[in-house]
Amino acid sequence: MKHVIALDVGGTGMKAALIGADTTLLHEARRPTERERGPEAVVAAILDFAAELRAIGERRFGGPPLAAGVGVPGVLDEDRGVAVFAANLGWSDVPLRALLTERLGGIPVALGHDVRLGGLAEGRIGAGEGARRFLFVSVGTGIAGAIGVDGRIDPGAHGSSGEIGHIVVRPGGAACGCGQSGCLETLASAAAVGRAWAAASGDPAADAADCAKAVRSGDPRAVAVWGEMVGALADGLVTALTLLDPGVLIVGGGLAEAGETLFAPLRTAVEERLTFQQLPRIVPAALGDTAGCLGAGLLAWDRLSTEVTA
Repeated sequence: MKHVIALDVGGTGMKAALIGADTTLLHEARRPTERERGPEAVVAAILDFAAELRAIGERRFGGPPLAAGVGVPGVLDEDRGVAVFAANLGWSDVPLRALLTERLGGIPVALGHDVRLGGLAEGRIGAGEGARRFLFVSVGTGIAGAIGVDGRIDPGAHGSSGEIGHIVVRPGGAACGCGQSGCLETLASAAAVGRAWAAASGDPAADAADCAKAVRSGDPRAVAVWGEMVGALADGLVTALTLLDPGVLIVGGGLAEAGETLFAPLRTAVEERLTFQQLPRIVPAALGDTAGCLGAGLLAWDRLSTEVTA
């Protein structure tokens, strides 16, 4: 059976799959990144995991994988296949594509940004299926996005498109790790909501999920925190919508798990801010935590088809 390897590398864990030509998940597995042992151990863990997946595919499906797709966080040079920098993994300038190609016996390997691969899957086979232009926004510990056109993700001229979390929505506001102040990520990420609710509730262990629960129970402190987040998020999204004019806006990540507690006020807030712009469909992501793996698999199949037609 024809299949490819898909790897989704996160800050603490890796999700992987063998994926068929029809995007069927033939095998799934998870492993820790082992980042506590340093960047070299992370790279070794990725290579070992990929080799294990190759062996499983050969044993179960009668032949080796045809290609591999890998999603990683941080700054990438996708053309050269180099993981340039990732603070949470501690690596810099890792020639990951070359290392994986060698370890996997010379098969084509494609490297992509983890959020953009999640967006690729959501746009092509998930919540945005059929949309010519879509914007995927992941609202989790941070905020990042993916710009989809005709079923593909536009990486930008320098590989850094979709960084919606660093749109300044409150000039002079809280300092952001990127060096600016008042970035969307400092106000509307799950981490930001968690911090604000911990301060408002007096519970240092409280997080964004606790805030959403308190909103549903009518706690006025939580309603205020949530309202600040929704307003900031709507401001950032309207800037993106004005520039990109997507037909569908897909929101995923941990904060989206709040469901209509988030989506009902967010749709209203976005619509209230529009003037001449067309309101896109605003929908939750559909693929859950398999989106990254599915996107890596799609990238692998795309890489294979490109090589065949080249």
